[in-house]
Amino acid sequence: MELAYTLVGDYYIPNLTFRDSPNDEPLGRYARLRRAYLREHRPILYNRLLLCEELFTHLREIDAAAENRLRTIADREQAHETILAELVYD
Repeated sequence: MELAYTLVGDYYIPNLTFRDSPNDEPLGRYARLRRAYLREHRPILYNRLLLCEELFTHLREIDAAAENRLRTIADREQAHETILAELVYD
């Protein structure tokens, strides 16, 4: 594999690209919150995930799990409200 470089000032910087990029699919609210948390409070884990090209996969999994959890809570709340309405009006 040939590595290309770009001259920036007096330094050659390698042209690195990630296979798993944020451009594939926009990140949801909970993925962005998780990324901010990792950057601020867990920088070593954040850098490891980023360098191993697992960060965006991890963020998408977190976002999907959070959305699923919210959907479950909303469904349970709706069922609870339906039961309460039946008890009140019967």
